[in-house]
Amino acid sequence: MTSGHRQALVVRGGADGDRSVRTTNLFMSFLRDNGFRILVEDSLEVYEDEDLLVRTDLIVQSWTRGDITARESAGLVAAVRAGTGFAGWHGGVVDAYREDLDYQMLTGGTFVMRRQGPGRHRVRLAEEHTDHPVIAGLGDFDVDTEPYWTLNDPLNDVLATVTFDADDTRQRSAAIPAVWARSWGKGRVFVSTVGSGPEDFRNPHVRALTERGLLWASR
Repeated sequence: MTSGHRQALVVRGGADGDRSVRTTNLFMSFLRDNGFRILVEDSLEVYEDEDLLVRTDLIVQSWTRGDITARESAGLVAAVRAGTGFAGWHGGVVDAYREDLDYQMLTGGTFVMRRQGPGRHRVRLAEEHTDHPVIAGLGDFDVDTEPYWTLNDPLNDVLATVTFDADDTRQRSAAIPAVWARSWGKGRVFVSTVGSGPEDFRNPHVRALTERGLLWASR
């Protein structure tokens, strides 16, 4: 264990606030063990606190849907461009603030639809990024959580995909980005659509990938 010397800000709430609390709680000990002091906020107004964000090395956000003000969005974007890391998973990142285009440019992707119904699906790691710190040494794995169809920025480094099969609407199958990393200004952004509730993070592959993403994104 290292002594605390980095600052993490956990911002959680929105339409699925209880799940946001339970999932972010899973990573508190991990962050502390890796040298982070942790501040938890349940209001987006924290993104207006420039002095705090300057001192923050990593923002972990889990905020489904909801609205963000222009000042809050500008504060978040400015912090990441200046070097603060930003990371999160599932709807807490890609299904947040759907009307804010600056936020979507920051995260590099947005949720469009989910595949309905239960069923296992495979997460395939990108062969062209096998040396990336988030996935190096890991392999493809199966999960029992709903896959997301996302729209993505071509500037993303796509680290993993999920496949949507052809059906009556789609004439062919499609590999949809599920995990990606990107730079935005001086900051790093990590997004994973794999893992919705606490039960999903019992999968050691999901847990390892997410923990690596948090560390990678941090300043």
